Amino acid sequence: MTYTVRGYTSADETGWLRCRVLSFLSTAYYDDVRTAKPEISGFELVAVDPTGHVAALLDVELDHDQATIDTIAVHPDHQRRGLATRLLTEARTRLAAHGITTLDAWTRDDPPALTWYRSRGFTEDSHYLHVYANYYTDPAEPIRAIATPRPPLRPITAFLHAPLTEEPALREQFARVHVCRRFSLTV
Repeated sequence: MTYTVRGYTSADETGWLRCRVLSFLSTAYYDDVRTAKPEISGFELVAVDPTGHVAALLDVELDHDQATIDTIAVHPDHQRRGLATRLLTEARTRLAAHGITTLDAWTRDDPPALTWYRSRGFTEDSHYLHVYANYYTDPAEPIRAIATPRPPLRPITAFLHAPLTEEPALREQFARVHVCRRFSLTV
């Protein structure tokens, strides 16, 4: 199958959302659902199949001389065909044209994602924890996560950041703890 890599257009939004949701379902980001594509300050790329459906996407946030992958996703029906790598290659070309020398990416502890980043030349350089405290996993988790509860408010879900040094203690207290890693690539 032949794919075309091009810039994102507003007509791609529904396909972008579907691609992102379906690709994230089997990852640690499975609940990071969006109902509208967020605007970014940078550039957005898609790979479309011959029928024009979004098969993969890559959004890069630009902040002066810094570039960060905001979202990268490949629809499950189109995975393992080199689409993410093709999008990354196009992104590197665009970044070089802007004089940007480093591309960062943050991801969680999903083995396939970690393998992909490492095999594309990204190096891991910092870490912190994402901690989810969820009432439906354990009714006491959100209470444990909040220092001072405010009755009559009852926490149901909390998303928190913590230093990596707290990992063993937090894994004992919460069912869902992820190591968030920053990867960097020289463009």
